[in-house]
Amino acid sequence: MKAQVTIIDYGRSNLLSVQRALEHCGATVVYAHNEKEVLQADALVLPGVGAFDDGMRLLRESGMAQAICEKAQKGTPLFGICLGLQMLFEHSAEGGKEDGLGLLEGTVVPLSKYAADGAPVHVPSIGWRALNVQKTASPEWFVQATQSTPATPEYYFVHSYHAKPKHKADIAAYYTYGGLEICAAVAKENLFATQFHPEKSGAAGLWLLQKFCDSL
Repeated sequence: MKAQVTIIDYGRSNLLSVQRALEHCGATVVYAHNEKEVLQADALVLPGVGAFDDGMRLLRESGMAQAICEKAQKGTPLFGICLGLQMLFEHSAEGGKEDGLGLLEGTVVPLSKYAADGAPVHVPSIGWRALNVQKTASPEWFVQATQSTPATPEYYFVHSYHAKPKHKADIAAYYTYGGLEICAAVAKENLFATQFHPEKSGAAGLWLLQKFCDSL
């Protein structure tokens, strides 16, 4: 039986690429544009690009922010992508006016403009990065996906802010940029999210999404 995945549409993401990637993995994809449609979902994907405050404002105005929290607290699988990861946290320094969903404790901060040795680094961080997967903190399907990928295990990032989880146990993976460890994925119970874009990460990203769909 095909997994049915609901993509949350709040007007701030390239949804078609996420849809096509999930369909490639055999999922049936539907969209949620309001509270009712979120509450009907069997599994949720929260994608996103752009500013934190703008995304959270749109989620709240649509009534979907509270619905997402209700579904997450009831155990519905939730996969966040890029801004979708950041909005799972309590606050962000980007804007600073809107609270996040608060499903994970911690905040979102700007990437450092300087490497560990003090040399300047480029912000935003753009490009393909290898992951350091924290096996004890990661869901089994994520560990399997990164260990068994048929492609080079690198994933595509483009971001200027990154999550700082309060609890190290919530970090599923990180990558190294300028000698600093940057949170690349988070996981807690039914919640999972990536700072990178699996739908833009070629065969390795599709393999990861395949394992997610297979786990539903």
